[in-house]
Amino acid sequence: MDRLPPLNPLRAFEAAGRLRSIRKAADELAVTPGAVSRQVQSLESHLGTPLFRREPREIVLTPEGERYLAAITQHFDGIREATRKLTGQTTIEVVRIRAYTTFAVKWLIPRLSSFHADNRTTEVRLTTSVEAVDFERENVDGAIRLGDGAWPGVEVDRLIANELVPLCSPALRRRAGLKKIGDLAGQTLLHSLVRLDDWRYWLEAAGVEGIDPYAGPKYASSTLAYQAALEGQGIMIAQKALFAEDLRARRLVQPFGPPLDRGEFTYYFIYPRNRMRNPSFRRFREWLLAQTRT
Repeated sequence: MDRLPPLNPLRAFEAAGRLRSIRKAADELAVTPGAVSRQVQSLESHLGTPLFRREPREIVLTPEGERYLAAITQHFDGIREATRKLTGQTTIEVVRIRAYTTFAVKWLIPRLSSFHADNRTTEVRLTTSVEAVDFERENVDGAIRLGDGAWPGVEVDRLIANELVPLCSPALRRRAGLKKIGDLAGQTLLHSLVRLDDWRYWLEAAGVEGIDPYAGPKYASSTLAYQAALEGQGIMIAQKALFAEDLRARRLVQPFGPPLDRGEFTYYFIYPRNRMRNPSFRRFREWLLAQTRT
């Protein structure tokens, strides 16, 4: 067989394999899901081998399908790039990323300008949520999650250390005379509802007794607890890496230690393996990991 396979079925297969979804491929190609399924079946008949395994709620590439998709993807990318250069068109590629509000506000967004400066044709579409991401059902390419790194069925990259430290405003430290751990008694503890046990972890590691680790105002995110700390309303327990700039600028201070490193329980970037076939996503991932090293 020295002829090319039928190109419409090949295009349908590439989209369905890249997106891991017949429905998403149909949306991208502006056809019905049934049309995509028929095109893929036509290609399978032409090649004489199954490319997908059909399951009740999803499609899964067979080993032959994985290898075939990997081989043809680079050629589709080359055709798209050559067409853009020939026509002078600039196509914006969208990379959809989900993160926690505080991570996005305090760590990711301040750095994103450097990515956009070097990747003019890629738009990072950032959303925030504390809910687990379902890559099969949601239009998300990658997510930044807090956990132990054990997410089945996805690729996992460790990002930054999760060191817990108490932080407060310089004015509160002066007013309350905060110099040693014992001075914490009688102070207002500020909490994030999504990490309600952080004060308990830190107090236990520091050997502090007699303080209720759950007493004090509770906020929907660390971003809100941060604002309360800025206003001098109490002492927050914070992930040090997210507030490094505030510490450098002396908006917040660490009145005493020690830091508690949560080890493997930290921030990770997770994504389905097939997203690595997207050049824009690969560039974003490489940039993200480089930022964690600096």
